[in-house]
Amino acid sequence: MVHKVERSALVNYSAQQMFDLINDIEAYPQFMDGCVGAKILARGDDWLEARLELSKAGVSQSFVTRNQLQPPLCMMLSLVDGPFKFLTGAWRFTPLGDKACKVSLSLEFELGNRLLGLAAGKLFEAVSNRQVDSLCARAKHIYQ
Repeated sequence: MVHKVERSALVNYSAQQMFDLINDIEAYPQFMDGCVGAKILARGDDWLEARLELSKAGVSQSFVTRNQLQPPLCMMLSLVDGPFKFLTGAWRFTPLGDKACKVSLSLEFELGNRLLGLAAGKLFEAVSNRQVDSLCARAKHIYQ
């Protein structure tokens, strides 16, 4: 079963400020609900690979994504390793003047194992649904 997550918010912070927060992957456990570990595994000029560990309600999963960076407008995500049949997505930051932007997250994923898929799918969907809110709260904490 394919899961889709689409979330967005308007914020009074620049696209660059918001991109900087989402690109600070190793800080995710400090503010992303359900994220208990984050590590950058490799990095190039316009990409990085990172492992995220998610845990909620007794269900834990980790996965690795390759993120194509287009600062300050976009971070495209694709699966390298993990429990998914596929995972793709993007964070987008649309400038609205100099000091505001629209933050958008779109994710599409399918779990590879049907038995594991139900619990892991609910975990990933729950965490994903709160990521935009978590990012906005982090921006308020850091920038105000």
